[in-house]
Amino acid sequence: MRYTALSEADRESMLKTIGVKSINELFSSLPEKTRSFDLPGHKAEIEVEREMKEISRKNLTCSDAPSFLGAGNYRHHVPAALDYLIQRGEFLTSYTPYQPEISQGTLQTIYEFQTQVSLITDMEISNASMYDAATSCAEAVSMACRINKRNNVLISGGLHPHYIDVIKTQLQFLDLNFFTSVPCYSGDENLFEKIDNSIACVIVQNPSFFGDIQDYTELAKQCNNYGSLLVVAVAEPLSLGLFKPPGAMNADIVVCEGQSLAGPLSFGGPGLGLFSTRKKFVRQMPGRICGETVDVNNKRGFVLTMSTREQHIRREKATSNICTNSGLVALAFSIHMTLLGEKGFRRLAEINHLNAVFLAEKLERIPGIRILTKNFFNEFTLQLPSPAESVVEELAKNKILGGVPVSRFYPNQSGLEDLMLVAITELNTESEINEFIDVLGRVIK
Repeated sequence: MRYTALSEADRESMLKTIGVKSINELFSSLPEKTRSFDLPGHKAEIEVEREMKEISRKNLTCSDAPSFLGAGNYRHHVPAALDYLIQRGEFLTSYTPYQPEISQGTLQTIYEFQTQVSLITDMEISNASMYDAATSCAEAVSMACRINKRNNVLISGGLHPHYIDVIKTQLQFLDLNFFTSVPCYSGDENLFEKIDNSIACVIVQNPSFFGDIQDYTELAKQCNNYGSLLVVAVAEPLSLGLFKPPGAMNADIVVCEGQSLAGPLSFGGPGLGLFSTRKKFVRQMPGRICGETVDVNNKRGFVLTMSTREQHIRREKATSNICTNSGLVALAFSIHMTLLGEKGFRRLAEINHLNAVFLAEKLERIPGIRILTKNFFNEFTLQLPSPAESVVEELAKNKILGGVPVSRFYPNQSGLEDLMLVAITELNTESEINEFIDVLGRVIK
Protein backbone atom coordinates (compact mmCIF):
# COMPACT_ATOMS: atom_id res chain seq x y z
CA MET A 1 0.00 0.00 0.00
CA ARG A 2 1.23 3.50 -0.79
CA TYR A 3 2.10 5.67 2.19
CA THR A 4 -0.58 8.18 1.12
CA ALA A 5 -3.54 5.87 0.64
CA LEU A 6 -6.17 8.55 0.11
CA SER A 7 -8.39 8.63 -2.96
CA GLU A 8 -9.56 11.85 -4.59
CA ALA A 9 -12.96 11.25 -3.01
CA ASP A 10 -11.29 11.00 0.43
CA ARG A 11 -9.48 14.29 -0.11
CA GLU A 12 -12.61 16.07 -1.32
CA SER A 13 -14.53 14.81 1.70
CA MET A 14 -11.83 16.02 4.09
CA LEU A 15 -11.60 19.44 2.45
CA LYS A 16 -15.39 19.81 2.55
CA THR A 17 -15.44 18.91 6.24
CA ILE A 18 -12.95 21.64 7.17
CA GLY A 19 -14.59 24.18 4.86
CA VAL A 20 -12.04 24.75 2.08
CA LYS A 21 -12.35 24.10 -1.65
CA SER A 22 -8.85 22.95 -2.57
CA ILE A 23 -5.40 22.03 -1.33
CA ASN A 24 -4.11 25.42 -2.49
CA GLU A 25 -6.74 27.19 -0.39
CA LEU A 26 -5.79 25.02 2.59
CA PHE A 27 -2.22 26.36 2.42
CA SER A 28 -3.11 29.89 1.31
CA SER A 29 -1.81 31.39 4.58
CA LEU A 30 1.73 30.35 3.63
CA PRO A 31 3.83 32.73 1.52
CA GLU A 32 3.74 31.92 -2.19
CA LYS A 33 7.49 31.26 -2.34
CA THR A 34 7.13 28.44 0.19
CA ARG A 35 4.36 26.73 -1.79
CA SER A 36 6.11 26.33 -5.12
CA PHE A 37 9.52 24.95 -5.97
CA ASP A 38 11.33 25.04 -9.29
CA LEU A 39 13.04 21.69 -8.97
CA PRO A 40 15.10 20.08 -11.75
CA GLY A 41 14.22 16.74 -13.27
CA HIS A 42 15.27 13.49 -11.64
CA LYS A 43 18.92 12.48 -11.63
CA ALA A 44 20.95 9.47 -10.62
CA GLU A 45 22.12 9.35 -7.01
CA ILE A 46 25.75 10.00 -7.88
CA GLU A 47 24.75 13.03 -9.96
CA VAL A 48 22.73 14.46 -7.09
CA GLU A 49 25.67 14.01 -4.72
CA ARG A 50 27.99 15.84 -7.09
CA GLU A 51 25.57 18.72 -7.55
CA MET A 52 24.91 19.10 -3.84
CA LYS A 53 28.65 19.13 -3.09
CA GLU A 54 29.14 21.82 -5.71
CA ILE A 55 26.40 23.93 -4.14
CA SER A 56 27.84 23.43 -0.65
CA ARG A 57 31.22 24.82 -1.79
CA LYS A 58 29.56 28.21 -2.12
CA ASN A 59 29.03 28.35 1.64
CA LEU A 60 31.46 30.22 3.86
CA THR A 61 31.06 28.46 7.20
CA CYS A 62 32.16 29.40 10.70
CA SER A 63 34.74 26.64 10.65
CA ASP A 64 36.30 28.07 7.48
CA ALA A 65 36.61 31.72 8.51
CA PRO A 66 36.66 34.06 11.51
CA SER A 67 33.03 34.43 12.55
CA PHE A 68 31.34 37.28 14.40
CA LEU A 69 27.79 36.11 13.69
CA GLY A 70 25.07 36.12 16.34
CA ALA A 71 21.53 37.50 16.13
CA GLY A 72 20.01 34.65 18.13
CA ASN A 73 22.40 31.77 17.38
CA TYR A 74 25.82 31.65 18.99
CA ARG A 75 28.93 29.53 18.43
CA HIS A 76 30.63 28.04 21.47
CA HIS A 77 33.13 25.26 21.94
CA VAL A 78 31.43 21.87 22.03
CA PRO A 79 33.38 19.43 24.27
CA ALA A 80 34.26 16.10 22.62
CA ALA A 81 32.67 14.27 25.56
CA LEU A 82 29.31 15.81 24.72
CA ASP A 83 29.11 14.29 21.24
CA TYR A 84 30.37 10.95 22.52
CA LEU A 85 27.80 10.71 25.29
CA ILE A 86 24.71 11.74 23.34
CA GLN A 87 25.58 9.19 20.64
CA ARG A 88 25.53 6.28 23.08
CA GLY A 89 22.72 3.94 22.14
CA GLU A 90 20.95 4.34 25.49
CA PHE A 91 20.45 8.05 24.78
CA LEU A 92 20.34 8.19 20.99
CA THR A 93 17.55 5.65 20.61
CA SER A 94 15.50 6.48 23.71
CA TYR A 95 12.07 7.97 23.19
CA THR A 96 9.44 9.57 25.39
CA PRO A 97 9.57 7.92 28.85
CA TYR A 98 5.97 6.85 29.32
CA GLN A 99 7.01 3.66 31.13
CA PRO A 100 9.08 4.72 34.14
CA GLU A 101 10.06 1.16 35.02
CA ILE A 102 12.24 0.99 31.87
CA SER A 103 13.04 4.72 31.43
CA GLN A 104 14.80 5.73 34.63
CA GLY A 105 17.92 6.94 32.82
CA THR A 106 16.01 9.20 30.45
CA LEU A 107 13.75 10.47 33.24
CA GLN A 108 16.71 11.33 35.44
CA THR A 109 18.50 13.25 32.67
CA ILE A 110 15.35 15.26 32.04
CA TYR A 111 14.98 15.90 35.78
CA GLU A 112 18.59 17.14 35.98
CA PHE A 113 18.00 19.32 32.92
CA GLN A 114 14.97 20.93 34.56
CA THR A 115 17.01 21.55 37.71
CA GLN A 116 19.80 23.25 35.77
CA VAL A 117 17.36 25.48 33.90
CA SER A 118 15.70 26.56 37.14
CA LEU A 119 19.09 27.34 38.67
CA ILE A 120 20.41 29.54 35.85
CA THR A 121 17.12 31.41 35.41
CA ASP A 122 16.52 31.65 39.19
CA MET A 123 12.94 30.44 38.72
CA GLU A 124 10.96 27.98 40.84
CA ILE A 125 10.04 25.39 38.24
CA SER A 126 10.97 24.39 34.68
CA ASN A 127 9.50 21.97 32.16
CA ALA A 128 11.12 19.12 30.29
CA SER A 129 12.14 21.19 27.25
CA MET A 130 10.45 22.66 24.21
CA TYR A 131 11.27 23.10 20.53
CA ASP A 132 13.08 26.46 20.60
CA ALA A 133 12.90 29.95 22.08
CA ALA A 134 10.55 31.30 19.40
CA THR A 135 7.82 28.69 19.95
CA SER A 136 8.43 28.91 23.70
CA CYS A 137 7.61 32.62 23.47
CA ALA A 138 4.33 31.75 21.81
CA GLU A 139 3.58 29.20 24.52
CA ALA A 140 4.38 31.79 27.20
CA VAL A 141 1.96 34.29 25.67
CA SER A 142 -0.77 31.66 25.45
CA MET A 143 -0.12 30.69 29.07
CA ALA A 144 -0.25 34.31 30.29
CA CYS A 145 -3.54 34.93 28.48
CA ARG A 146 -5.06 31.81 30.07
CA ILE A 147 -3.95 32.92 33.52
CA ASN A 148 -5.17 36.52 33.19
CA LYS A 149 -8.12 35.84 30.91
CA ARG A 150 -7.02 38.86 28.86
CA ASN A 151 -6.19 39.10 25.17
CA ASN A 152 -3.86 42.11 24.85
CA VAL A 153 -0.12 41.44 24.55
CA LEU A 154 2.62 44.08 24.72
CA ILE A 155 5.81 43.14 22.85
CA SER A 156 9.09 44.97 23.29
CA GLY A 157 10.89 46.32 20.23
CA GLY A 158 13.97 44.55 21.53
CA LEU A 159 12.46 41.08 21.09
CA HIS A 160 13.95 39.01 18.27
CA PRO A 161 11.84 39.68 15.15
CA HIS A 162 11.68 35.95 14.39
CA TYR A 163 10.20 35.35 17.83
CA ILE A 164 7.59 38.01 17.13
CA ASP A 165 6.70 36.42 13.80
CA VAL A 166 6.33 32.97 15.39
CA ILE A 167 4.16 34.35 18.21
CA LYS A 168 1.79 36.02 15.76
CA THR A 169 1.69 33.00 13.45
CA GLN A 170 1.21 30.34 16.11
CA LEU A 171 -1.44 32.29 18.02
CA GLN A 172 -3.24 33.91 15.09
CA PHE A 173 -6.51 32.09 15.78
CA LEU A 174 -6.75 32.91 19.51
CA ASP A 175 -8.29 36.35 19.03
CA LEU A 176 -5.35 38.16 20.64
CA ASN A 177 -4.25 41.75 20.12
CA PHE A 178 -0.52 42.35 19.75
CA PHE A 179 1.00 45.75 20.46
CA THR A 180 4.60 45.80 19.23
CA SER A 181 7.02 48.65 19.86
CA VAL A 182 9.34 49.88 17.12
CA PRO A 183 12.82 48.29 17.01
CA CYS A 184 14.79 49.70 19.93
CA TYR A 185 18.57 49.42 19.83
CA SER A 186 19.40 52.17 22.31
CA GLY A 187 18.00 50.61 25.49
CA ASP A 188 15.79 53.67 26.07
CA GLU A 189 12.48 51.92 25.37
CA ASN A 190 9.67 52.99 27.71
CA LEU A 191 7.08 50.26 28.21
CA PHE A 192 5.74 51.57 31.54
CA GLU A 193 3.19 53.95 30.02
CA LYS A 194 1.77 51.24 27.78
CA ILE A 195 0.81 48.86 30.60
CA ASP A 196 -2.76 48.92 31.88
CA ASN A 197 -5.43 46.56 33.19
CA SER A 198 -6.04 45.08 29.73
CA ILE A 199 -2.50 43.77 29.18
CA ALA A 200 -2.11 40.02 29.73
CA CYS A 201 1.66 40.07 29.51
CA VAL A 202 4.68 42.11 28.53
CA ILE A 203 7.44 40.34 26.59
CA VAL A 204 11.03 41.60 26.70
CA GLN A 205 14.37 40.08 25.73
CA ASN A 206 17.54 40.24 27.80
CA PRO A 207 20.05 40.79 26.28
CA SER A 208 17.82 42.36 23.66
CA PHE A 209 18.01 41.47 19.98
CA PHE A 210 20.38 44.44 19.64
CA GLY A 211 22.55 43.20 22.52
CA ASP A 212 21.42 45.61 25.25
CA ILE A 213 21.34 44.37 28.86
CA GLN A 214 18.61 45.71 31.15
CA ASP A 215 17.41 45.21 34.72
CA TYR A 216 13.65 44.69 34.44
CA THR A 217 12.91 44.70 38.18
CA GLU A 218 10.97 47.97 38.01
CA LEU A 219 9.08 46.82 34.93
CA ALA A 220 8.10 43.66 36.83
CA LYS A 221 6.70 45.85 39.61
CA GLN A 222 4.70 47.86 37.10
CA CYS A 223 3.33 44.66 35.57
CA ASN A 224 2.38 43.38 39.00
CA ASN A 225 0.53 46.63 39.76
CA TYR A 226 -1.77 45.98 36.81
CA GLY A 227 -2.00 42.20 37.14
CA SER A 228 0.07 41.64 33.99
CA LEU A 229 2.75 38.97 33.68
CA LEU A 230 6.34 39.73 32.70
CA VAL A 231 7.83 37.32 30.17
CA VAL A 232 11.61 37.49 29.70
CA ALA A 233 13.22 35.84 26.68
CA VAL A 234 16.93 34.99 26.64
CA ALA A 235 18.58 34.11 23.32
CA GLU A 236 22.06 33.58 24.81
CA PRO A 237 21.75 31.52 28.04
CA LEU A 238 25.46 31.96 28.80
CA SER A 239 24.66 35.57 29.77
CA LEU A 240 22.88 34.15 32.83
CA GLY A 241 26.28 33.19 34.21
CA LEU A 242 27.29 36.83 34.57
CA PHE A 243 24.26 39.08 34.83
CA LYS A 244 21.18 39.24 37.05
CA PRO A 245 18.84 36.37 36.10
CA PRO A 246 15.17 37.00 35.24
CA GLY A 247 13.96 35.31 38.43
CA ALA A 248 15.87 37.85 40.51
CA MET A 249 14.01 40.56 38.57
CA ASN A 250 10.68 38.96 39.59
CA ALA A 251 9.84 37.77 36.09
CA ASP A 252 6.77 35.53 35.86
CA ILE A 253 7.82 33.40 32.87
CA VAL A 254 11.28 32.90 31.37
CA VAL A 255 12.00 31.37 27.97
CA CYS A 256 15.47 30.75 26.56
CA GLU A 257 17.15 29.38 23.47
CA GLY A 258 19.48 26.60 24.60
CA GLN A 259 21.13 25.94 21.21
CA SER A 260 24.35 27.79 21.96
CA LEU A 261 25.25 25.39 24.80
CA ALA A 262 23.84 22.26 23.18
CA GLY A 263 25.66 22.03 19.87
CA PRO A 264 27.06 23.76 16.78
CA LEU A 265 25.25 26.40 14.74
CA SER A 266 24.36 23.94 11.94
CA PHE A 267 22.83 26.70 9.81
CA GLY A 268 20.36 27.60 12.57
CA GLY A 269 19.31 24.42 14.30
CA PRO A 270 18.19 22.28 15.92
CA GLY A 271 16.98 24.59 18.64
CA LEU A 272 16.13 23.90 22.26
CA GLY A 273 13.47 25.75 24.22
CA LEU A 274 14.00 26.38 27.93
CA PHE A 275 10.85 27.30 29.86
CA SER A 276 10.61 28.34 33.53
CA THR A 277 7.91 29.90 35.64
CA ARG A 278 6.65 30.38 39.19
CA LYS A 279 5.33 27.33 41.00
CA LYS A 280 1.86 28.84 41.36
CA PHE A 281 1.49 28.79 37.56
CA VAL A 282 2.56 25.17 37.13
CA ARG A 283 -0.90 23.95 36.11
CA GLN A 284 -0.86 26.35 33.18
CA MET A 285 2.67 25.56 32.03
CA PRO A 286 2.89 23.77 28.65
CA GLY A 287 4.73 20.54 28.03
CA ARG A 288 5.49 18.20 30.88
CA ILE A 289 7.50 17.87 34.09
CA CYS A 290 9.66 15.03 35.34
CA GLY A 291 9.71 14.63 39.11
CA GLU A 292 11.63 12.73 41.79
CA THR A 293 9.92 10.16 44.00
CA VAL A 294 10.60 6.88 45.84
CA ASP A 295 9.48 3.36 44.94
CA VAL A 296 7.93 0.71 47.21
CA ASN A 297 11.39 -0.10 48.54
CA ASN A 298 12.01 3.57 49.37
CA LYS A 299 14.60 3.90 46.60
CA ARG A 300 15.00 7.11 44.63
CA GLY A 301 13.14 7.11 41.31
CA PHE A 302 11.85 9.43 38.60
CA VAL A 303 8.46 9.76 36.92
CA LEU A 304 6.48 12.01 34.62
CA THR A 305 4.85 14.13 37.30
CA MET A 306 2.64 16.21 35.03
CA SER A 307 1.79 16.21 31.34
CA THR A 308 -0.80 18.87 30.62
CA ARG A 309 -0.79 18.37 26.88
CA GLU A 310 -3.32 17.16 24.37
CA GLN A 311 -2.18 13.54 24.22
CA HIS A 312 -2.95 13.01 27.90
CA ILE A 313 -6.07 15.06 28.60
CA ARG A 314 -9.03 16.45 26.71
CA ARG A 315 -7.86 18.73 23.95
CA GLU A 316 -9.94 21.68 25.12
CA LYS A 317 -8.31 21.42 28.55
CA ALA A 318 -4.73 21.00 27.31
CA THR A 319 -2.22 23.82 27.84
CA SER A 320 -0.37 22.99 24.63
CA ASN A 321 -0.24 20.65 21.66
CA ILE A 322 3.54 20.29 21.87
CA CYS A 323 4.38 16.64 21.25
CA THR A 324 7.88 15.17 21.26
CA ASN A 325 10.21 17.50 23.11
CA SER A 326 13.79 18.24 22.08
CA GLY A 327 15.03 15.44 24.32
CA LEU A 328 18.40 14.70 22.73
CA VAL A 329 19.28 18.40 22.43
CA ALA A 330 18.20 18.91 26.05
CA LEU A 331 20.54 16.09 27.05
CA ALA A 332 23.40 17.77 25.16
CA PHE A 333 22.67 21.04 26.96
CA SER A 334 22.60 19.27 30.34
CA ILE A 335 25.87 17.40 29.67
CA HIS A 336 27.62 20.63 28.69
CA MET A 337 26.34 22.38 31.82
CA THR A 338 27.50 19.46 33.95
CA LEU A 339 30.96 19.47 32.38
CA LEU A 340 31.26 23.22 33.00
CA GLY A 341 29.94 23.22 36.54
CA GLU A 342 28.91 26.46 38.23
CA LYS A 343 32.43 27.93 38.27
CA GLY A 344 33.10 26.96 34.68
CA PHE A 345 29.75 28.39 33.56
CA ARG A 346 30.51 31.73 35.20
CA ARG A 347 34.11 31.77 33.95
CA LEU A 348 33.01 31.07 30.37
CA ALA A 349 30.54 33.94 30.60
CA GLU A 350 33.29 36.24 31.85
CA ILE A 351 35.58 35.29 28.94
CA ASN A 352 32.81 36.03 26.43
CA HIS A 353 32.13 39.42 27.97
CA LEU A 354 35.82 40.37 28.21
CA ASN A 355 36.32 39.43 24.55
CA ALA A 356 33.35 41.62 23.61
CA VAL A 357 34.75 44.57 25.56
CA PHE A 358 38.14 44.08 23.89
CA LEU A 359 36.52 44.01 20.44
CA ALA A 360 34.33 47.04 21.16
CA GLU A 361 37.33 49.10 22.24
CA LYS A 362 39.11 48.31 18.98
CA LEU A 363 36.04 49.02 16.84
CA GLU A 364 35.52 52.41 18.44
CA ARG A 365 38.94 53.49 17.14
CA ILE A 366 37.83 53.05 13.53
CA PRO A 367 36.67 56.43 12.14
CA GLY A 368 32.99 56.45 11.23
CA ILE A 369 31.93 53.55 13.47
CA ARG A 370 29.69 54.02 16.51
CA ILE A 371 28.68 51.41 19.07
CA LEU A 372 25.02 52.00 19.86
CA THR A 373 24.59 49.38 22.59
CA LYS A 374 25.19 50.89 26.02
CA ASN A 375 25.40 47.71 28.11
CA PHE A 376 26.18 44.40 26.42
CA PHE A 377 27.26 40.82 27.06
CA ASN A 378 28.91 39.31 23.98
CA GLU A 379 26.98 41.07 21.22
CA PHE A 380 26.31 44.69 20.29
CA THR A 381 25.04 46.93 17.50
CA LEU A 382 27.34 48.98 15.29
CA GLN A 383 26.38 52.00 13.23
CA LEU A 384 28.47 52.08 10.07
CA PRO A 385 29.18 54.94 7.65
CA SER A 386 27.81 52.81 4.78
CA PRO A 387 25.05 50.20 4.29
CA ALA A 388 25.70 47.15 6.47
CA GLU A 389 24.72 44.67 3.76
CA SER A 390 27.46 45.84 1.41
CA VAL A 391 30.00 45.85 4.26
CA VAL A 392 29.10 42.27 5.19
CA GLU A 393 29.46 41.18 1.56
CA GLU A 394 32.89 42.77 1.29
CA LEU A 395 34.00 41.14 4.53
CA ALA A 396 32.82 37.76 3.21
CA LYS A 397 34.90 38.27 0.07
CA ASN A 398 37.86 38.63 2.43
CA LYS A 399 36.90 35.34 4.16
CA ILE A 400 35.48 37.00 7.28
CA LEU A 401 31.93 36.50 8.60
CA GLY A 402 31.83 39.97 10.08
CA GLY A 403 28.29 40.30 11.41
CA VAL A 404 24.63 40.43 10.49
CA PRO A 405 22.88 43.44 8.89
CA VAL A 406 19.94 44.51 11.07
CA SER A 407 17.93 45.41 7.96
CA ARG A 408 17.84 41.72 7.03
CA PHE A 409 15.39 41.18 9.91
CA TYR A 410 13.34 44.33 9.22
CA PRO A 411 12.91 44.46 5.41
CA ASN A 412 10.12 47.04 5.58
CA GLN A 413 11.66 49.27 8.25
CA SER A 414 13.66 52.31 7.12
CA GLY A 415 16.56 53.86 9.02
CA LEU A 416 18.25 50.57 9.91
CA GLU A 417 20.34 50.10 6.78
CA ASP A 418 23.63 51.14 8.41
CA LEU A 419 23.27 48.96 11.52
CA MET A 420 25.16 45.69 12.00
CA LEU A 421 25.05 43.12 14.82
CA VAL A 422 28.44 41.80 15.91
CA ALA A 423 28.87 38.86 18.31
CA ILE A 424 31.98 37.30 19.80
CA THR A 425 32.62 34.20 21.91
CA GLU A 426 35.50 32.31 23.49
CA LEU A 427 36.25 30.80 20.06
CA ASN A 428 37.42 34.11 18.58
CA THR A 429 41.17 34.51 18.93
CA GLU A 430 43.05 37.80 19.23
CA SER A 431 44.50 37.30 15.75
CA GLU A 432 40.98 36.88 14.32
CA ILE A 433 39.88 40.07 16.07
CA ASN A 434 42.85 42.00 14.67
CA GLU A 435 42.18 40.62 11.18
CA PHE A 436 38.52 41.66 11.44
CA ILE A 437 39.45 45.16 12.58
CA ASP A 438 42.02 45.55 9.82
CA VAL A 439 39.73 44.40 6.99
CA LEU A 440 36.68 46.30 8.31
CA GLY A 441 38.72 49.52 8.46
CA ARG A 442 39.68 49.10 4.81
CA VAL A 443 36.18 48.09 3.68
CA ILE A 444 34.35 51.13 5.06
CA LYS A 445 36.82 53.71 3.68
